[in-house]
Amino acid sequence: MAHMKRRDFITLLGGAAAVWPLAARAQGALPVVGVLGGTTRDEWTPFLAALEFGLKDAGFIDRQNVAIEDLWADGRYERLPALAAELVRRRVAVIVAIGGVASARAAKSATSTVPIVFLVGRDPVELGFVGSYNRPGGNMTGVHLLNLELAAKRLELLRELVPNAATIAVLINPDNPNNRASAENLEATARAGGQRVIVLNANAARDFEPAFATLLQQRAQALIVAADPFLDGQRGQIVAMTTRYAIPAIFQWREFVEAGGLVSYGTSLTGAHRQQGLYAGKILNGANPAELPVVQPTKFDLVINRKAASALGITIPPTLLVAADEVIE
Repeated sequence: MAHMKRRDFITLLGGAAAVWPLAARAQGALPVVGVLGGTTRDEWTPFLAALEFGLKDAGFIDRQNVAIEDLWADGRYERLPALAAELVRRRVAVIVAIGGVASARAAKSATSTVPIVFLVGRDPVELGFVGSYNRPGGNMTGVHLLNLELAAKRLELLRELVPNAATIAVLINPDNPNNRASAENLEATARAGGQRVIVLNANAARDFEPAFATLLQQRAQALIVAADPFLDGQRGQIVAMTTRYAIPAIFQWREFVEAGGLVSYGTSLTGAHRQQGLYAGKILNGANPAELPVVQPTKFDLVINRKAASALGITIPPTLLVAADEVIE
């Protein structure tokens, strides 16, 4: 009897063994796109969907002919290098770095051979990611959002909305090298216009209360929120604080204004992620990242929330209303 059972057991095992390699082969057949995120997956849902649309534009659909594996730093940028190394260990076909400069830098340190598609707000040539815009030359290419270049324009728009603001606060993530450079730029520009800039730091949700307390104490009359994956992911909370403290704020992305913020000026973050997905798909189809030009946006939208303006007691200058690409009532 025991002998019988053992034989059945061996037969069973044989049956299972015959199935396993097939399943493993089927899974292994799908090229893997590794996504390296700086925030949490929940905060980035709409942008992840945009990335999938981009892959679809190139003919790839998740779980049909491509597998997407996404790893998230949950706002803790120091975790990114280990996550990037993990994606390389999993032998992904391409890494899509969607956590800004910190994410792109971690991916670059992890591999010089796996193609990387970045999304950065600062000149990628200056960052050492590519040799030139038209011919990146290495294993990296992607999208440059011109965040630094747009900072002065946002200050100018804020001056039109709050002309008598003597002190302007800038909320940055100190872990983001872009944000620090952006704050320095803004300080110089504001000083030239006779305004004072105070810099508020936040790299965790618990930092918002003290940051806004400092803003009040320093009597800042307006706020610029720097573009940063962690801060972008916390848009609901940041907008709620600007409402609670009745502080006029300008943001980079329309998503903040849709969440009740006052005004935004910048390119489309969803469009940028879609472009990343498209590039990842082109690489899967055989394109060489060294020859895929870095993409720069050409369209910048001014979005104004009229309801937020009236709650703040701000009259939007007619010139701005005319210039606005969209006015949310």
